Amino acid sequence: MRCPYCGNVDTQVKDSRPAEDHVAIRRRRFCPSCGGRFTTYERVQLRNLVVIKSNGKREDFDRDKLERSIRISMQKRPIEPERIDQMISGIVRRLESMGDTDIPSRQIGEITMEALARIDTVAYVRFASVYKNFQAADDFDKFVSELRPDVLDND
Repeated sequence: MRCPYCGNVDTQVKDSRPAEDHVAIRRRRFCPSCGGRFTTYERVQLRNLVVIKSNGKREDFDRDKLERSIRISMQKRPIEPERIDQMISGIVRRLESMGDTDIPSRQIGEITMEALARIDTVAYVRFASVYKNFQAADDFDKFVSELRPDVLDND
C-alpha cells in the first residue's frame, strides 16, 4: 500500500480488526520512510458495478461518492456512525446482488431513499431534495405532504 504522505510503497500493517459489523477489515498502517500513520479498509467486492446516469453516460460505481452524499444528508443528526456504515454496506450489498452490473442511477437513488426513510426522516428529506432536484420551498412542501404517515413516525 502506497503511503499517502511520501509515496513509499513499502508500508507496514500495525493493526487489523473487523469493521462495519464484520463487513470490512480496518488496517492501521505505518510508513517506515516518513513515519506517517494512516488507515485503510478492505471490503469484499462481488462485482464491478457500472452506473448508468439519466443522460445515458456510464461510470464506475463509487462507494465513496454514495457514502459522502449519505453522510451529508445525515449531518448533525443523532445517528451513530456505525449505523450509517451498516446502512451503506447494506445498500452496496443489495446493488451487487441485483444480478446485473449495469444499474441506473435512479435505482440507486430510490434504494438509498428507502434506507434513509427507515433510519431518519430529516436525512431522507435532505437526500430527496438533492436527488429530486428541488428548486423552491414549494417543492419541499409538496414532497413532505406526500410522505406516508408511517414514514413520518420514524423520527
